[in-house]
Amino acid sequence: MNKTTSLLLAALVAGSLFSTSAMADAKKGQKFYLKKLKVCKDDGLKTGANFATKHKRDEWASMKEKGALLNEWKTICPSGADKIEKMKEDDIQDLYDFVWQYASDGDVPSCG
Repeated sequence: MNKTTSLLLAALVAGSLFSTSAMADAKKGQKFYLKKLKVCKDDGLKTGANFATKHKRDEWASMKEKGALLNEWKTICPSGADKIEKMKEDDIQDLYDFVWQYASDGDVPSCG
């Protein structure tokens, strides 16, 4: 019993460490935008902030729930449609975190 409890506790600690490192974040999304979606400047978006402020936080969240994020991003930035289509799941989550955090009713990004 004592051995089982120790193993369970070790698994719990290990699981919590892995889950926090696997979480997406807005900084990674901002870096993705700056690296892969600079072509959005051709569509009149001077910065990533312009991209993110196209909607409010609840609108971005609603699109995510409906599975409409990629289509909306392609509508906002048709020049980057190819890159958006090829995004990995982690990149989608990171970019979503970025647009949600810096939405029109959210925080103001420091750059990009």
